[in-house]
Amino acid sequence: MTVVAGCGNPLFADDGFGPAVAEELQKTPLPPGVKVVDAGICGTYYIFSLVDAERTRRLIIIDSVDFGSEPGSIGFFGVDDLPAGSYCDPFSWDIASPFDRIKDGIDILIIGCQPQRVSIPVVEYGLSDPVRNAIPRAVGIVHAVIGTGAGLSERDLICELKGELRQALSR
Repeated sequence: MTVVAGCGNPLFADDGFGPAVAEELQKTPLPPGVKVVDAGICGTYYIFSLVDAERTRRLIIIDSVDFGSEPGSIGFFGVDDLPAGSYCDPFSWDIASPFDRIKDGIDILIIGCQPQRVSIPVVEYGLSDPVRNAIPRAVGIVHAVIGTGAGLSERDLICELKGELRQALSR
């Protein structure tokens, strides 16, 4: 089984990217064995309740990740590839560490969107234009991963996605 989890809080501007992508994915046809969930705020802390160690083979996290790129850019990360401090919750707790506990049994791919603004602690509902425009790309990427990524290791899948992204940007 593949679990796709959209993480984030739509009350804090671009932090709502993950749930917005999950909502769009749920409107599309998905192959059997794919479960899409809006994991909401602090979803990565509850990751253990989203996966079944016996059945889950791949976990795809969709979230805002500050990786120093242009707002709306999409990045692909394995658990060990996240830039230090780039994947933290509103209280600056590093949330990559829960993944360390399950990464040996499950392929984990994080599809991150570079936010333009995260308004924490001020409530600001709505995504910036660059991040909103990234939603269809993220949906397409998830479909590509669940359709063509079967059998690839996490690292090979990330390399393949980066290559496809470079080719798409050069056209």
